[in-house]
Amino acid sequence: MNTPTFDIFPLSSWLTKQEITRKPAIIAGPCSAETEEQLLTTCLALADLGVDAFRAGVWKPRTRPGMFEGNGEIALSWIQTVKKHTKIPFSVEVATPQHVELALKYGVEILWIGARTTVNPFNVQDLADCLRGVDVPVMIKNPVNPDLSLWIGAIERIYNAGIRKITAIHRGFSGMNQNKYRNAPTWQIPLELRRMFPEIPLICDPSHITGRRDLIEKVSQKALDLNYDGLMIETHCNPDEAWSDAKQQVTPARLKEILANLNVKQEKTDNEFVTNQLEEIRSKIDAVDRELLEVLMTRMSLVEQVGTYKKDHNMVVFQRERWNEIFNSRAEWATQMQLNGKFIQQIFELIHVESIRTQTKITKNLAEI
Repeated sequence: MNTPTFDIFPLSSWLTKQEITRKPAIIAGPCSAETEEQLLTTCLALADLGVDAFRAGVWKPRTRPGMFEGNGEIALSWIQTVKKHTKIPFSVEVATPQHVELALKYGVEILWIGARTTVNPFNVQDLADCLRGVDVPVMIKNPVNPDLSLWIGAIERIYNAGIRKITAIHRGFSGMNQNKYRNAPTWQIPLELRRMFPEIPLICDPSHITGRRDLIEKVSQKALDLNYDGLMIETHCNPDEAWSDAKQQVTPARLKEILANLNVKQEKTDNEFVTNQLEEIRSKIDAVDRELLEVLMTRMSLVEQVGTYKKDHNMVVFQRERWNEIFNSRAEWATQMQLNGKFIQQIFELIHVESIRTQTKITKNLAEI
């Protein structure tokens, strides 16, 4: 993608007669459009909360056959009914060119590409091809697996089709090791995306990250603390009876409570004293970082000496006992110093990988391993 130029905050272009006057932007609605009554009841309640956009699944990509896979085109007519009662724009997930054509035919203002589609470049390219010449906002969810390149690739394909109103949605990543979340947030991936493409708005989907309604507020606050631009929260008039993802949906009343409880923090302050204090502390951090690098340079020179010694005495590079000693002792030292032991272990794992590479280069006389 050559010198990408995105709308700075394309969320505002979703609206017709109103403007976003607050951050975060809020996208809310049921996981699935189940019935016309369910959709209308939910959306009218959300309209009273002043949400910025509705969401609802029309086509549902399900893990196994036989599960509810959405109502398809008939649900788009229900969306038209909702639009007669409110001026709030509607968003739906699309997975095929036919989905795109039908959604646009029924006046859907925002499209989003789901995690199961983002993971497949062929599918994304099909969508990109059918979007050429269309001026519509497109939200792109992260792929199901933690692969930043796939996410960027999907953004590039949609961008290359001429779409400039692009938003990224962070919905977490699937994994074999289940923890308290349905999908691990792995915050460093969306934050790296933001570093690379600061113009793209970043939305958090706490419903899919948590899989549990009782954790949505906590994860929403975490996202705002990380300066996300908005939230997509699944909301249902009767979530316990929802046809899909019942456990992760909240009522409009509960959504109102969540939004009221969130602490939206400012990125900068006009307080000159606070700004000066921060700059002074940051200057000290810079100095300490320089010292850390100098110490690391000294360590790596010692690693080179070890590599030379092993080469001269025909010794293997990797020695399990020594690595176990380092891995365990450094974590213990860290704990004694009131540092996070797991964090220090991760650092030394990276250092060890580089040490092995350096020693292998010396013992094998290779330019690069």
